[in-house]
Parts: sequence; structure tokens; C-alpha cells
Amino acid sequence: MPHIQFKKNDLIKTPIQEDGVFFDFCAKSYNFTDKPRQTEYKIAVKYKEKDFLLTLREKENTYMAKVDNITRVSPIDIVKEAINAYAKVTKAEIEFSNTSNFKNREEPIKEYIKDIEYFVNDFNPTQEVQVEVGFGSGRHIIHQALENPDVQFIGLEIHTPSIEQLLKQISIQGIKNILVINYDARLFMEFLKSNSVGKIFVHFPVPWDKKPHRRVYSDEFINEALRVLKVDGSLELRTDSRKYFDYCTHLLTNLNSGRIVIDINKDLGVSSKYEDRWKKQGKNIYDVVLLCAQEDEEKKITENFDFEDEVNFEQVRKSIQTKPIVREDYFLHIEDIFIDKDGIVLLRLTFGSFNRPLSKYIIIRDNKISYYQGNPIPTSANLKAHLELKKILSNDNS
Repeated sequence: MPHIQFKKNDLIKTPIQEDGVFFDFCAKSYNFTDKPRQTEYKIAVKYKEKDFLLTLREKENTYMAKVDNITRVSPIDIVKEAINAYAKVTKAEIEFSNTSNFKNREEPIKEYIKDIEYFVNDFNPTQEVQVEVGFGSGRHIIHQALENPDVQFIGLEIHTPSIEQLLKQISIQGIKNILVINYDARLFMEFLKSNSVGKIFVHFPVPWDKKPHRRVYSDEFINEALRVLKVDGSLELRTDSRKYFDYCTHLLTNLNSGRIVIDINKDLGVSSKYEDRWKKQGKNIYDVVLLCAQEDEEKKITENFDFEDEVNFEQVRKSIQTKPIVREDYFLHIEDIFIDKDGIVLLRLTFGSFNRPLSKYIIIRDNKISYYQGNPIPTSANLKAHLELKKILSNDNS
């Protein structure tokens, strides 16, 4: 990541502007955990219609300035220019820098990879949708997309090399009907419309025998799958793990409705290299298909991340817990506090789902509260954590 290291000097006097970069405030870490650590500052930046934070970390006789990981933006040149502007405005004596040798360039367009905001706000397909959870090498989803050009496929994967490999093949083969997202399937399903999906493929998921809570299949996942599936739509599991097969079959046979079809060593039109190897070893491959039998009502998500009341931070600061608040289906952890000379406060949070925790800042300015860089994604876990946070900031101990 781009950064500079320079001799200790006077901190930036905000607000100030340099080379078009506006430095809004500089907030110092407030060690409310009582754990010894380096002093750290968060410097709020507005540049090229982007809001983000720089981190200034104090060492013995030097400072290091870099982008804050939670708020980093693209293209990276924006960050480099902001760091250089900081060095210029503070007249820093630089000892090391990797921000000088670069050219302005546009961020490459990745037409077929989308972030979760796209599916929350803009995804409105006119054709049937099918979803593959954990596409791996991409052989299966590519095969399905070529065989079904009128279907919109969504591939979910959290393994970056697999994503890059699939995007490369999409480009080489000129495939137009696959969208790719790096996101947890257990959370992604919340943003699909009810009765809108034809098939959901879960092929060879990690069995997680020692950590069953990390498995894709659960009562909640299956219920969400049934909600988004059309009548006669299917949730299709394919696995080489007998334990995983037994676990999923147990979950599916406890449903109130639905039809289940089980096959052993069924041949598909496409096979991964691992599946070919397992078959040569005489290992069984299990298929469990759940067919949806009824329509569901549209899921209503109340997207409300407002903070309705003003807050006197001095009154609530001492009552903020340093340990995570853990509930059955969400958590909230206030990890750090940063305070500016003019009383601006940043709270660094991690919250939401245990499967896909979200890190954000909230900013308290003139007793008004908001999320820095915009509201979180409206998952049910994030919304519940937000309500918990509102209670804390209102000093409501009920």
C-alpha cells in the first residue's frame, strides 16, 4: 500500500486545502481500552468527490502516513496524491516514500464483477436468474451459461484467484450472462426477490466437519433459498462428503414442505478435475436436490440507519463497552475512538453477521451522528446491530 515515512513534525492544522485535496479534521486515538499501543491519528480527506481517511501512526522519531484500510478508495492514485499533499502541506522531511513514481490512470472496468451495492440497488433482471454458490474453477457455471444463454447466472465466490480465473474465461469466451460477486452466500440471499430464481447450485462446498457453524447449509440458508426460488425451482447440492450429505439430508427432511430427490454418482454434462479424480478413486458423489413447492411473500427490509436524536458524547463515552456485544444472530464491537481538537468524534466499529462482519466508522459532529462514507448494507444483522448502537449512544441501559 502507498505510504510515506517522515521525521516527526507539527500535526496538520485543519481544515486546510493543498493541491485540491481538502483535509477536514485530524482526530487522535483515545485509548479507552487501557491497552498500551502506538498513538494513531485519523485524517479526514475529501478529494475528487471521494471521502476517506488517512492513518497517521506515531513511532519513536517518525510518523508514517497511509490510507486507512476500512475507508480505502479506488483508483489508488487518489490515495497517493492525498498522501503527497499531506507531506507538502506539513513540510514533511521524508525518509521513505512509494508514492512519487506513478501516472494518473483510469481504474479498469470490470463489467462482469459487481459489488453488493449493485445487487441491493440496481439489479433488476428481465430473464430467469440462477445462482452458483462457490464456483471454484468456474467449469460448471461456464457450462451452464453457454448451454442457457437466456438465463442470467450469478456466481458467488470468496477465493480471489478463482474469481480472476472465471473473469478471464468470461472474457476469452465472450460470455455475456454471468455476473460475479465476492460475497458470503448466506447473506447474499437476503437481497434477491422472492420467487425470482430458477436454480441454486451448491457444488462441493467445504464440509467444515470440525467447524460446522461455517457450513453454507443451515436452516436459515435453506429457508432463504426456498423464499427466492420459483415454484419447482431447485436447490442442488453435490458433494463427495458422506458426512455433509447426511447433515444436509437431515436438515431437508425436517422441512414442512418440498420434494427431495437423491442421486448417487449421477453424471453431469461437466465435471471438475477434482471430481474426475475422486471418481477414479472409487469415491461416491452425492446429489441432493430440493424442489420448491410454494410461493413466498416478498421480503420486506426496513432500511433505516438513521440516528434520530442528538448525542452528548461526553455523557456516553465512559459507558461504552470495550468488549463485543454478542447476541444470537448479530454482534457489535466498538473497537476504537478518535477525537479531534474541535470535538469531532470517530467511532470505529465492527458489527453485523458473524459470517461476514462489517467494519465502519460513525462520525459525531456538532452532536449529530452519521455513518462515514454512507450507510451499511441493509442486512438484517446490520440493522439489528445498528439498533443496539443507537441504544448505546442514547445512554439507554434498558
